[in-house]
Order: sequence, then structure tokens, then C-alpha cells
Amino acid sequence: MNMIGSKGLAPNDLDAMDNEQLAMKLKDAKQELFNLRFAQATGQLEDHGRIKAVRRDVARIYTIYRERELGIRTEPSVKE
Repeated sequence: MNMIGSKGLAPNDLDAMDNEQLAMKLKDAKQELFNLRFAQATGQLEDHGRIKAVRRDVARIYTIYRERELGIRTEPSVKE
């Protein structure tokens, strides 16, 4: 199956992260999306498919958050 998105942000990879790491990934993805939209608005964007990929990354992260809230997924235990 061909997944659209960034490497390292597959659902299994996100599931292995704690909420703090997810928050950092979400912040980075939103910043990248802002930069891509800005580049598109100014006509400087070359890789238009990247916007779609980053939007899906953001959606995946929000899905993991929501599933944890609902108890469908659990946050990984802290390794000591």
C-alpha cells in the first residue's frame, strides 16, 4: 500500500510516540504547512504534492490524539 505523507509519520510510528513527542511533530508539521502555503501564494512552490502530504500528516497526528482520548489507543509506557 502506498501511503501519502512523510517518512517516519506512519500510524505505527506515531503510536510509539508519547504525547509530548506528538505535540512537537504536530507543531513542526503545522509550521511546514504554513511555509508551503506561503510559498504557494508567492508562486515559489515547486513541490505541490508536499502540501497534501503534510496535511495528511497533521490529520494522522490529530487522529492518534483523539483515539488516545477515547481509549482506543494507549500512550506507550515510559521506558526506564
